[in-house]
Amino acid sequence: MSSAQINIAGLSKRFSAGAPLVLDNVNLQVQQGEFVALLGASGCGKSTLLNLIAGLEEPTSGTIASPKAAFMFQDASLFPWLSAQANVELALQLRGASKSERRSEAARLLELVHLSDAAAKRPHELSGGMRQRVALARSLAQNRDILLMDEPFAALDAITRDLLHDELQRVWKETGRTIVFITHNVREAVRLGQRVLLMSSRPGRVVAEWPVGEQDPAVLTADITTELRKEIRRHAA
Repeated sequence: MSSAQINIAGLSKRFSAGAPLVLDNVNLQVQQGEFVALLGASGCGKSTLLNLIAGLEEPTSGTIASPKAAFMFQDASLFPWLSAQANVELALQLRGASKSERRSEAARLLELVHLSDAAAKRPHELSGGMRQRVALARSLAQNRDILLMDEPFAALDAITRDLLHDELQRVWKETGRTIVFITHNVREAVRLGQRVLLMSSRPGRVVAEWPVGEQDPAVLTADITTELRKEIRRHAA
């Protein structure tokens, strides 16, 4: 039996009988504490795969063995009438934490993402990057071993995105979370991931894998970009 924290075998997904396959025979293992970046052409099934791991969708065939996961989306989706602290506390309330526990844990998580000074501010008073950091703190408040991230920085400007890369890597190292991160940005994938996976165009399959390790990031980025462009052209054909 595999010791992987996420173990996916022969996974296929179609949304209705007779509909084309979105995912076909996906096989994937993710180890505890690993940071995996997932690339692919638009519509290749990356988000569907994350939904399946999260238990938001049921597979058509195949198996998924995974503990419960927290999810972070491209949109921070904060409640506008609540402060940053209250948005994080809400996730803790849903876990059944007491009022005092919610207050102290939310404060700790906001400190972890360097937002202690913004705890009382509401979302409209925060920049896009700050809102995403609140969303990250809220995801961590769910206390799941796995964090699924669906293009969480795609809508941000390049400078803010660069800063959040540093923040995410720091938080990942401090918390030991297992992270599966979807992106369309090859440089982002190489910068963040320990391993980069490429999915084919529909039906989606994992068709290539690169360990990041000690490889030259520029060379690796170029290699992955070449393969990604092939998949995009195949999807457009």
